[in-house]
Amino acid sequence: MESLALNQAIAGFYSGKRVLVTGHTGFKGAWLARWLQLLGAEVSGLALTPSYSPNLFELVDLPQGMASHIGDIRDASLVQRIVGESKPELVLHLAAQPLVRRSYRDPLETFGSNVMGTAHVLEACRLADSVRAVVVVTSDKCYENREWIWGYREVDPMGGADPYSASKGCTELVTAAYRRSFFSAEGCAGLASARAGNVIGGGDWSEDRLVPDMIRGISADQEILIRNPASTRPWQHVLEPLAGYLQLGMRLHAEPIRYGEGWNFGPSDGDTMPVRLLAERFVEAIGKGRLKLGTPDPSAPHEAKLLALDCRKAREFLGWAPRLDAAACVRLTAEWYQAHLLAPGTEQATLDRQIRDYQALLV
Repeated sequence: MESLALNQAIAGFYSGKRVLVTGHTGFKGAWLARWLQLLGAEVSGLALTPSYSPNLFELVDLPQGMASHIGDIRDASLVQRIVGESKPELVLHLAAQPLVRRSYRDPLETFGSNVMGTAHVLEACRLADSVRAVVVVTSDKCYENREWIWGYREVDPMGGADPYSASKGCTELVTAAYRRSFFSAEGCAGLASARAGNVIGGGDWSEDRLVPDMIRGISADQEILIRNPASTRPWQHVLEPLAGYLQLGMRLHAEPIRYGEGWNFGPSDGDTMPVRLLAERFVEAIGKGRLKLGTPDPSAPHEAKLLALDCRKAREFLGWAPRLDAAACVRLTAEWYQAHLLAPGTEQATLDRQIRDYQALLV
């Protein structure tokens, strides 16, 4: 596998493979499902109805060319039925309640989806003879955040001060327990987890996220409030961690014991930046927008101020590394939204071109 360019290896591996993506109607899930379609995979999906309109799932006509199932992973019998019917060789589990501030409003939904929903997916995979590899996607927020400057490593303890972060730490513990109990014997399927940073990219309309909030403000010609301008995050374009998930799935399928662990997929150290700087760069790239820098509200729900990932393990053992610097991440994100705002109907072509251009960098 090392003798081939990575893009050729990924294309060759996923072509014709049966892959189930949970959360395929969401932002990251839609990008991943579309990439798999372009690779020639036989894609199935299980997710809730899209929460926003417009949404990437519909704008790129994702249901065409895949078996799209609308349902809730909190329904264990439904999950088991879909896994049984689709007979996937690989399962990429992205379905989740993904928002910190929403988790304060509805912690039971957050824990139900992120913890028990993951348990339902893993139990269905355990019972399915077809499954050879499972990648559970969690978050950089799964770590016990000490608000320090160093990147968190895969061996650092799980934690979480808010329901969302705690649910992701719990998801990691559930995944580790299933791996040790049911996915560790010779001949078993491989089970790994993937922890990514803050992703940006075209087609995200989630609430209380920086780029979607800016796009809503730009579209309405309103001033854009930046809530916590000094908070630092590991920003990366959505294609970067998705490439990591695809590489991990490929390796896990071939060597389930060796690669059945937790893995970080974050940006280069120099591309971790404050919210304010990313907002300023995005407004400059898209050519419009008025920012208003807020001050921390002591009564607002707690959100981490410092967060970074140490990704040396993925670099050394998976051959994964970020291909895009911060400027490219912002440029590609702005480019997609410009296509949506100025040339409706070109969203899928823009997304497909960005995927193919990025894949060509995987050498």
